This record gives sequence, structure tokens and C-alpha cells, in this order.
Amino acid sequence: MPTGRFSFPTAIHFGPGSRHKLADFLKGRGFQRPLLVTDRGLADLPAFTSLVDELRLADLECAVFSGVWGNPVRSQVTAGVEAFRVSNSDCMVGVGGGAALDVCKAVALMVHHPGDLFDYEDDLPGARPVDQALPFWAALPTTAGTGSEVGRSAVISDDDSHVKKIVFDPRLLAQAVFADPELTLGLSPGLTAATGMDALTHCVEAYLAKAYHPICDGIALQGLRLASRSLPRCVVTPGDLDARGDMLMASMMGALAFQKGLGVVHSCAHALSAAADLHHGLANGVMLDHALAFNAPAVPERFEALALAVGLKQGGPEAFLAWVKNLKKQIGIPAGLAAAGVAKDLGPKLAELAFRDACHPSNPRPVSQRDFEAIFAAAR
Repeated sequence: MPTGRFSFPTAIHFGPGSRHKLADFLKGRGFQRPLLVTDRGLADLPAFTSLVDELRLADLECAVFSGVWGNPVRSQVTAGVEAFRVSNSDCMVGVGGGAALDVCKAVALMVHHPGDLFDYEDDLPGARPVDQALPFWAALPTTAGTGSEVGRSAVISDDDSHVKKIVFDPRLLAQAVFADPELTLGLSPGLTAATGMDALTHCVEAYLAKAYHPICDGIALQGLRLASRSLPRCVVTPGDLDARGDMLMASMMGALAFQKGLGVVHSCAHALSAAADLHHGLANGVMLDHALAFNAPAVPERFEALALAVGLKQGGPEAFLAWVKNLKKQIGIPAGLAAAGVAKDLGPKLAELAFRDACHPSNPRPVSQRDFEAIFAAAR
């Protein structure tokens, strides 16, 4: 019988208006000086400024670090650590999408740990241990995509090479999450579609990953059910709060499930973000059907379960992949790399980066660099 180790410890406050619990929550734990970490595109929007006003009205001395943008890089983390120290903060609140929340985690790590951030890279030979205290931090997600608010890792790129590095440790988990679907109502249809495909891809790849984890399998399939019924509604009717709630929950479920592992889709997406600066969720969406076709021969019975989860009466790889293609068309995700504006001559570089990525070892079918070349070629 297979064996495993399972953990789902995050405290989650879920539902419309849950963000309003944050001030009392922090004060009840003795905190007075939170540093709010967010991205510069969100910092001036009412959703963020009203949160800051609410905390200050509760006599909390808020400082704001809004130096996050794009795919987060190490220099943003360094600046965030400096902001924490200069403001004499005693806790942190990450507000935003995956970029802001990942930077918040990395800042929490580096406040009391020596050396360079990438000294703590996952699976790095001789990596430094995470053995010092981390400041308390809470997460308020504003997108339904990465699920970083319940994740144990931070994905940060090198400033020069743009190669993504994964820093992983259970102590990076947020101590509390305030998942308020009202905070996602302002997302544009394009960003809703891209981040939603990220959440959906997490659920699919986690279910297909080869590790033994029935708990994650169940969470992944239910997350896929929620996303499949609600992602199109969120894109077509942005103010549908019930659909937004489904997607926020599906996002967290996908992130909980992928502690089991991911696969070739994410390796392809990470390569596209590094070489073509493609948004991570969009990259997942573009590659999802093309990369999954590689896996279909290895686990056809799993594709049958995926097909049933999205409501198809007839299961199997062909039916599920056809459903993915139709979903992409329905919500405006480019069908392939050419439509996404990715240069054809990047193929060899993309294959090299994807093969070096840490996600595909848990893929249900072994993949070589030549396989990645074929996947990217098929995705044109």
C-alpha cells in the first residue's frame, strides 16, 4: 500500500466582506504596525486604499510597500525587506495576486534569515535551512488564480536571467487568509480568464501528478468542477459574486492540491514566462490542451475522471481536450503560441528552459527535452 504525509493547516476566513475582519484579527493578536505588501497597479485602487483607511481607523499604524509588478524578481524582495525594517513593522499583510503574495512570503523569509534569497531555493544542493523566526503574515487575495495565499512556496525570478526560482518551506504559509470574493470583482475579463486558467490548470495537473495523495485528488476534482461551471460566468458577467466565490475557492483548492505535484504544463508555462515574458496564467491556458495531449496515453483513466468532473457525459482524453479547446475559445485565451505572439524561433530555448524546470518530475509520463520541443511545436 502507498504511504504519504498530508497537511492542510491554513486558517481561512472565506466569504463576501471577510476582509473587514482583518483589523480586529490583527489587534486581537497584539499587532500594531502591519506592512501591507501589494503591487503598484493595485496600490491606488479603491479596493486597496479603503482597506488601508479601515486599518488606520482601527488605530493600526500601516506602512505600504507597493514595489511589486510583473513576474516578481529578487530585487523586489530586497526592497520589501528594507521597507519592513525602516517602518519597524511587527507583521505583514499581503494584498494582491500571486506576485504580491509570493513577494510577501519571500520578504517574511529574509527579514531574519542571512544570505541571499536564492540560497534557500528548493532542491538546491547545500541550500540554507529555514531555521529562524518569520514575522506573522496574513493574505488577502485579489485574484482567483495562483492560490498563493494557501501555498508553501514563493516563485521569484532572477533579475537578469528571468529564470524562475522556487523557495519552498511549510513555514512560508500565511498564518491566516481572508478570502473575500468582493476583492476580485474589479478584475478585467482578460485577467479573469488568465488567472482562472491558472487555477483550473493547478487542479488538472495536481490530479494527474503521479504521487499518491487521494486527499489532493478529491480536492483537485472538486476545484475543477467549480472552475468549469463558473469561469465562463466570471468572464461574461464580471459582477456575478457567486461565480467569483466559486473561482476564489477553486483557486485555493488547486493550490492545496498541487502540493501533490504539477507537470509538463507548468514547466512549459514557466519557460514562456522566462523567455517571452508571458503572464503565468495566460501561459498555462495557452499550453494546457497541447501539453496535456502528451500525457493522455499514460493515464487515460484519469482523463475520464477529468471529463466527468467538467460535466461531460462521454469521458476520455479526446473529450476532455476538446472541452479545454472550447473553453479557451469561449473566454478568449489564445489557441496556441502564434496567436499569443510568441516568436517561432524561441522553440529550442523554450524546450531547454522547460526541461530544466522543477515541475515535470511529478508528471505522470517522463518527458525529455526533445519531447518539450515537440510539445512547443504542436502548440504553434
